[in-house]
Amino acid sequence: MIKWAGWIFTVLGACHLVLGFALTASHAGAWAGGALWTPDFTIAEMPPSMGGYWMTFGSFGLPMVALGLTVLWLERRSITPPAFIAWAVGAWSVLAGLVFEPAPWIVVTAGAVLLWAGVRKAGPYSATVVNSDSQGGPHV
Repeated sequence: MIKWAGWIFTVLGACHLVLGFALTASHAGAWAGGALWTPDFTIAEMPPSMGGYWMTFGSFGLPMVALGLTVLWLERRSITPPAFIAWAVGAWSVLAGLVFEPAPWIVVTAGAVLLWAGVRKAGPYSATVVNSDSQGGPHV
């Protein structure tokens, strides 16, 4: 379950970034030219280049990829992620889904539920953390 949650977060974040950049590529010149540095507009009058920024660089995509890869990294090392990650992502996705639909928030919620269920199934003392020094010897 934890592995599935990690993959859901990673794929969703990556797809959001790829689709976002595909849809907003025409605004790259404005971004590179510094058009967003000195805005002369309000949030209510946001130009398409600013909307494109919030759909790509300013979006949840990259943090979601980082979260997913971290969950997968922990899972590969038999380290159970903390339950607060599932609770935080789950609460965020439910609130965001209530405010903005149609959107894939239900997928994020499903990932959070899977992560929570996996953490709960693993139990409170399932983490095995072993580090090794530069000579290859293990130490705790």
